[in-house]
Amino acid sequence: MYEIFETKERIIADNDAAAVLVRKRMKASGAFFVNLMASPGAGKTTLLKRTVESLPEFKIGVMEADVDSDVDAALLAETGARVIQLHTGGLCHMDADMTLRGLERFGTEGLDIVFLENVGNLVCPAEFDVGSDLNVMLLSVPEGDDKPLKYPLMFTVSQAALISKMDVAPVFDFDLERFKANIAPLNPGMTVIPLSAVTGEGFDAWLDYLREKVNAR
Repeated sequence: MYEIFETKERIIADNDAAAVLVRKRMKASGAFFVNLMASPGAGKTTLLKRTVESLPEFKIGVMEADVDSDVDAALLAETGARVIQLHTGGLCHMDADMTLRGLERFGTEGLDIVFLENVGNLVCPAEFDVGSDLNVMLLSVPEGDDKPLKYPLMFTVSQAALISKMDVAPVFDFDLERFKANIAPLNPGMTVIPLSAVTGEGFDAWLDYLREKVNAR
């Protein structure tokens, strides 16, 4: 005789309990918490840099999560935002407990918005609730419009999809309407915002969306 024990169920249950603690902490601090997820090279850091620079009315903090290095934290620090680099020790995602410990070290006092730039991939980060107020996924045009079909969970758990690098769209076979059609069965209420953090195309729509979410908290 032997027992079958589903360890992932326990991991998820423990994570969900920690996510509740994150939400309590963020509610007490008054800061709005955004979890930004994307593949490596999709443009997360470039997006965040322009976002911080475009929202002087908010005090913004950024938690940069990576397996290693502090390249992104150094770039974000140039904006004057409060920044901390989080190293995951090889893990491909942030979970709620890691996020909670990061927040405790970081400190959220005096901040209006806290961004978590999650580890770059479209699989693992989608599986773990980090206690955020808003999940935003970023997909770059070169990645293709079929990604909702390949990574459905990411598009299910996120409230908004930002399509980055629209300035190079003419070079790639990316069909925005086909992309939206691929999302519809998974998340019909998902907000889709095409933009370019380089040229500024569509960026006002993203800023307006974020302001609306923050001011409604």
